Amino acid sequence: MELFVIIFGLTAALCWGTADFSGGFATKRSGVLTVAIISQATGIILLIAAALAFSESVPSTTDMLWGASAGLAGGMGVLALYHALSVEKMGIVAPVTAVMSALIPVVFGMITEGLPDTSQLIGFLFALIGVWLISRDHESSKIELQKLKLPCLAGTGFGMFMILIDQVQAEGIFWPLVGARMATIPTFIIVAYFMKQTKVPDIRYLPIILLAGILDTGGNVFYVLAAKTGRLDISAILTSMYPAITVLLAWILLKEKLVYRQWAGIIFTMAAVVLIA
Repeated sequence: MELFVIIFGLTAALCWGTADFSGGFATKRSGVLTVAIISQATGIILLIAAALAFSESVPSTTDMLWGASAGLAGGMGVLALYHALSVEKMGIVAPVTAVMSALIPVVFGMITEGLPDTSQLIGFLFALIGVWLISRDHESSKIELQKLKLPCLAGTGFGMFMILIDQVQAEGIFWPLVGARMATIPTFIIVAYFMKQTKVPDIRYLPIILLAGILDTGGNVFYVLAAKTGRLDISAILTSMYPAITVLLAWILLKEKLVYRQWAGIIFTMAAVVLIA
């Protein structure tokens, strides 16, 4: 059973890490809301097709509402993350987001299951050190707290998504995630309309936006599988390893460079994600 939790969790991390890279790349060339809407629409089509293909029973209204609530929280995370990725380096945004998305389920576990053990407390310290190092400016020792707002908001949204989607009691996987998309897509469209960000993206970038949607959906599915197979906190920690993929892809494909103290911060945050387990 534990082996499946590890496989599902790390597969979700691989999907989410690559999705964040693809979505972040697309948002630098297209509008944040446009990318979010198209990627989420891609996901709901895939999820409905999968639910019908596997003859999955439609869950109760309560479970669909839990899915919708999770979708709204995750949607907030997606918008904050994509906006952050469009203006900041992926190597800085992804680790901070991951630490927050890991901390939220752990705090929830502290409230419902008691205080964490010593390794988790050390993980909290490592997380603070890592965020402090990552947020340092390239040319000075000043901490730029402004850079932390969107990644922290994104991580909070993703952490709440992990908690809320785990409240679904039904055995099915796809329909609750459809409920999540049914909540996020209309919200994104309304926000895009009022912010006048309804521009159709360049056809050249459509494939990578679709890829982001496919991979994000895959990450959601594998996370739910991990959470249903094992503990919520362990599943959240494993899937929160995704920044390693995002940073690696940004380093290889975009030639993003980070100063040594920021690399040290990334190492601390990755260590924090592991220790918090």
